[in-house]
Amino acid sequence: MPNIMHLIPGIIIAVVLIAILARGYVKAPPDMAYIISGMHKKPRILIGKAGIKIPFLERLDKLSLGAIQIDVKTGSAVPTAEYINVRVDSTVSVRVGREPEMIALAAQNFLNVSRDQIAGKINDLLEGNIREIVGQMKLTEMVGDRKLFSEKVQANAVPDLKAYGLELITFNVQNFTDDNDVITNLGIDNVEQIRKGAAIAKSNAQREIAIAESENEKQANDARVQAQEEIAKRNNDLAIKQARLQKEADQERAQAEAAKGIEAENQRKLKEVAETDANIARAQREAELKQKQIELKEYELDALVRKQADADKYQAEKVAEAELVARQRKADAERYEQEQAAQAQMKAAEAAKYAKEQEAAGIRAVGEAEAEAIRAKALAEAEGIDKKAEAMKKYGEAAIIEMIVGALPEIAKNVAEPLGKVDRITMYGEGNSAKLIGDIVNGTSQITEGMTQGLGIDLKALLAGALGGKMLAGQSAVNVNISTDADKPVEETEAVQDDVLNAE
Repeated sequence: MPNIMHLIPGIIIAVVLIAILARGYVKAPPDMAYIISGMHKKPRILIGKAGIKIPFLERLDKLSLGAIQIDVKTGSAVPTAEYINVRVDSTVSVRVGREPEMIALAAQNFLNVSRDQIAGKINDLLEGNIREIVGQMKLTEMVGDRKLFSEKVQANAVPDLKAYGLELITFNVQNFTDDNDVITNLGIDNVEQIRKGAAIAKSNAQREIAIAESENEKQANDARVQAQEEIAKRNNDLAIKQARLQKEADQERAQAEAAKGIEAENQRKLKEVAETDANIARAQREAELKQKQIELKEYELDALVRKQADADKYQAEKVAEAELVARQRKADAERYEQEQAAQAQMKAAEAAKYAKEQEAAGIRAVGEAEAEAIRAKALAEAEGIDKKAEAMKKYGEAAIIEMIVGALPEIAKNVAEPLGKVDRITMYGEGNSAKLIGDIVNGTSQITEGMTQGLGIDLKALLAGALGGKMLAGQSAVNVNISTDADKPVEETEAVQDDVLNAE
């Protein structure tokens, strides 16, 4: 079925082409030229044969090739070379020339034109040729030699007709007439001489006829007498022969009657024998026929069973072959689909592998960049922490106190932040404002005490020691500045300040 479906478009195209060709099929008769134009530079001409006209792209025109009979008469009297006015009545036969050039010229002038229209168009041309020849000849020449007149007219008309693609078949002059009976008078002497000869010939003929009639009468009488005598003799002989024949006939009849009885008896016996033989032969033929029918029936049964068995065997073989072919095609199709699927999976795996490789490379690059950034950040943080640790180690409690003192404003801010979200606080009684401030200070103190308990550092002692140390350091610095070696304490003090700033 799939193969048939593939063939349907080709069949449809073939049917359409056949229909187009059938529609364009043309066949020209022998007396007609079919001119097909449109696709070629020169038209195709069909005469007595078939061809194909392409529909919508080519056109078909017809040109009659049969002989055209034209009765050409001079409409008015034409003066001859002797200035005698005559009229000419003639019959002309023309046709389209069979050469391609002639057909092309005729197609240009008479395409799709009827024969009567062609005759009407060239009638004036032929009349002009006749008038021209009449003006060149004498009356006696024309009347006495019509063949010469016809030849001159044909020689004059053929080139003109050829220009129209026509050729002259025949030109016959029917009659010459004139208004003054000149042609009639020219024939008077000839007429009288002919009449005289005719009268003499008639008299001689009548005399010879009379003599011949008398001689014929005598011979006829003699013949009649002789014939009557011969008839009498023949009648007598006939009577004698009739009597003799009658006698012989009677004898023959009697013998025939006797022979008829004998022959009838013989025929009866022969008929009985023939009937007996026929019955025996019929019985034998019937027995043989029955035997033949039995044999034929046996043969038909044998042939039917054998043919049926062969047909069943052939059908089973064909079915098995068809199933085998179907299984092979199905296996081929499945194998082809599996191969295509495997190739597709392989290509998909390669594409996925490439995508994963690209993704892994991108992830690896991003990870390396992030690791490098984290490492750099960690190094920077570690370096800062190391510097802070070194500073704290160097300055000890002073650095810790500095950090705590720097953090106290932020602690106080966080303790007082809930109060900033309160739109309005109304306090009753005296001293409530001082109590609110005391609560905030107490909250800050509780935080510092919590830090003291969590860190194991007595912040109050540290702060007190730091304040006392600073006061002592200030007194010592005053004393040192008074000493003679004034530059050394100043440089040490500036160095300590720079370390503290770097640690912060």
